[in-house]
Amino acid sequence: MMGAFALQTVDTELTADSVEWCPLQGCRHLLACGTYQLRRPEDPPADPQSKGRMEVEEPRVRLGRLFLYNFNENNSTHPLVEVQRKDTSAILDMKWCHIPVAGHALLGLADASGSIQLLRLVESEEKSHVLEPLSSLALEEQCLALSLDWSTGKTGRARDQPLKIISSDSTGQLHLLMVNETAPRLQKVASWQAHQFEAWIAAFDYWHTEIVYSGGDDGLLRGWDTRVPGRFLFTSKRHTMGVCSIQSSPHWEHVLATGSYDEHILLWDTRNMKQPLADTPVQGGVWRIKWHPFHHHLLLAACMHSGFKILNCQKAMGEWGPVAAGPQGRAPVPCPLALLSSSLSFYTLPGSHPRLGRDTWLQATAATTRDCGVNPEEADSTFSLLATCSFYDHALHLWEWEGNGA
Repeated sequence: MMGAFALQTVDTELTADSVEWCPLQGCRHLLACGTYQLRRPEDPPADPQSKGRMEVEEPRVRLGRLFLYNFNENNSTHPLVEVQRKDTSAILDMKWCHIPVAGHALLGLADASGSIQLLRLVESEEKSHVLEPLSSLALEEQCLALSLDWSTGKTGRARDQPLKIISSDSTGQLHLLMVNETAPRLQKVASWQAHQFEAWIAAFDYWHTEIVYSGGDDGLLRGWDTRVPGRFLFTSKRHTMGVCSIQSSPHWEHVLATGSYDEHILLWDTRNMKQPLADTPVQGGVWRIKWHPFHHHLLLAACMHSGFKILNCQKAMGEWGPVAAGPQGRAPVPCPLALLSSSLSFYTLPGSHPRLGRDTWLQATAATTRDCGVNPEEADSTFSLLATCSFYDHALHLWEWEGNGA
């Protein structure tokens, strides 16, 4: 087991639940962090007669804030610097589009108002870059948008392939959205009931983008052909509790990873969904999973109270087990990585830094932080940088991990 070392902790003020590095060339030093805070009604007045007995209590409000950070590898003590904050409805999930759209990076947000928001990254003289609102679409009334995924996860997208988003909500529905690339805006294509309770996660098959997968609080993992909305391709009951994380491998066709509150990560061959290729217990509910963008066999998992784990899927996904683990609880790192709810993001870049090592691991595509013309696949990737966030201590963490799991 190789170790992870804490480099920086940032107080996000509200509870942090999503963190994503921009995957586009020239912008890979930018990190977005989303937060969620449930504001309870004010305490009742001291005079009991000032409020009628039958008066309805004030509803709870879900508040959120979006942060944008700049990563400066030349600053060894505080490499993450805040460049923007924006108050929003509570953020449940967010993802960067893997390709530029109309010349800009786009960030999609799933929020507690039941909407999917698109924000565009633009240059700013004062702060280098900022995110500005571009488009928003309400999925349904009285629901929370719980997750989203872009159809662009696999490198080499065909020119005629439409740009799509799949989203899930708290009523158990899935929503297929189309993004107009000329004048980027959202349009709903289809919605259907996928799960009896909350649909925690929805994800594309990056190799066959007409196929999507979903996981729900009903414990079901399902596959769908979006050309026939509402008719599932398969239903798996292999997980024994709610399914809350799914990601198609951007490197290997037919490979799918799923995680659940049952504290297991399953690896699947999508051509045979009756039995998983591998089943690994991780001692914590698996809230988020992400494939490494450079080391194709590594999978990073946020395991709630169990911290984060890095899993090696190399030997035909047969001999599969943890190759690294983050801290559990509050020891030995002063600020805990993951408590009840955590999320994570990572990436690879060549470069040199007195503390961060030669390569750092941020999020979602294999390329450099600076436009230095270096092919990351030719770089020595002994060191990796991980960005994670933990819920109850409202903290964003930066970690260095040594090793490539080979």
